[in-house]
Amino acid sequence: MPGIVVHQGEDFESAYRKFKRQVDRNLIVVELRKRRFYEPPSERRKKEKIATRKKILRKLWMLRRYESRL
Repeated sequence: MPGIVVHQGEDFESAYRKFKRQVDRNLIVVELRKRRFYEPPSERRKKEKIATRKKILRKLWMLRRYESRL
């Protein structure tokens, strides 16, 4: 969990920026959005399968694109 130490004479805006930076680095907001609704394991596997397929197709497309230039 992110936490910051506010030093003497430090204004609120700089402390808030530090806190926000830590939250962004730890991907807390992304994790909260992902866990907002329950996702059954079958749906998770389905999404992973689709993402893997997209990744493979993207690599294949790039390979064909650069292969045609040779």
